[in-house]
Amino acid sequence: MIAKKLLISLAASASFAAVLPLAHAEAPITSIPGTTAKPTVVLVHGAFADSSSWDGVAQRLTAKGYPVLSVANPLRGVANDAQYAASVVGAIKGPLVLVGHSYGGMVISKAAENNPQVKALVYVAAFAPEPGETVAGLAGKFPGGTLGDTLADPVTLADGSKDLYISQDKFAQQFAADVPPRQAALMAAGQRPVTIAALNEVSNGAAWKQLPSYFVYGTADKNIPLEALRFMAKRANAKDVVEVKGASHVVMVSRPDAVANVIEEAAGSK
Repeated sequence: MIAKKLLISLAASASFAAVLPLAHAEAPITSIPGTTAKPTVVLVHGAFADSSSWDGVAQRLTAKGYPVLSVANPLRGVANDAQYAASVVGAIKGPLVLVGHSYGGMVISKAAENNPQVKALVYVAAFAPEPGETVAGLAGKFPGGTLGDTLADPVTLADGSKDLYISQDKFAQQFAADVPPRQAALMAAGQRPVTIAALNEVSNGAAWKQLPSYFVYGTADKNIPLEALRFMAKRANAKDVVEVKGASHVVMVSRPDAVANVIEEAAGSK
């Protein structure tokens, strides 16, 4: 079972108050001019990571002519984060593939709704929720997750909400065991916190029910138990499921080729 730290009541924190508007949203985003034949790949990171976690995947996709945009996920609350991502996605011209890592799966499951440009979803060691489910609930649905035991004491913010970090001395082992130590240390220092409220906020989106979905994850994931990942992939009737032997929770960092291949498959190029 997930540790008690991850299940602290919503009453102890508050949701992010507002979503920043997308500047010049009326002007379509054109990531790479002249590549309209291929869909734009939108990458959404999860908790305790940031946009740089997609660098290896983005490098491989852009080399093959895909427009790529990595969204800075606020990590303040499921509904607000999904609204923010939907605003960004809505400003992109042409077909799209949405990719979410970990908590980012909660975000794309809502952000993709009612957008006919989205052609497929890719869940990278990610949560694919039913409406009413939470990150904490899904992570604790099956035994094996050890995230709760590695969390530092919550940081109380001015608005009363509480941020969670993974203790830096436990980050590599928990989050990135197959990443080179120096790189894992940098990831630990640069990790983005998530609110306790976000991990306990119920999902109200399940775009995987209407869109083709693809799953890729590591068999050595310590944040989301392997059986939970398999359960969500099966429930979503995924078109393809790739299990990367021995990969950690940040499979997109340690095995970018495997993740990029699945994204290309979702984009219709494989």
